[in-house]
Amino acid sequence: FFTFHFLLPFAIIGVSMLHLLFLHETGSNNPTGLESNTDKIPFHPYFSYKDILGALLLIIILLLLALFSPNLLGDPENFTPANPLVTPPHIKPEWYFLFAYAILRSIPNKLGGVLALLFSILILMLVPL
Repeated sequence: FFTFHFLLPFAIIGVSMLHLLFLHETGSNNPTGLESNTDKIPFHPYFSYKDILGALLLIIILLLLALFSPNLLGDPENFTPANPLVTPPHIKPEWYFLFAYAILRSIPNKLGGVLALLFSILILMLVPL
């Protein structure tokens, strides 16, 4: 499954390149038989260079942000000094684990909380029925 998701973009790029190669060799036709507008601007080189310049500009901005200010978009919790003897009271999970955290904290018994979490996930399998 992972290999499929890794190789699929390369296959799509390869098929797209073949499509553009064959389209460039034979040219596209107009099935209606009408005359096409001759005032059109060709895609290459005008728009190709514009797209490449825009992509390079975005990559340069991202590199400058990552290299010169890596902590700008970081979580402020990462800057508190660690104390291995005391668990901080303000720990909370990320937003995508908040449902599980709320279920576990709502039941005081550990086994009951784990079972409630398990059943809350298993009940989703009954939804399509």
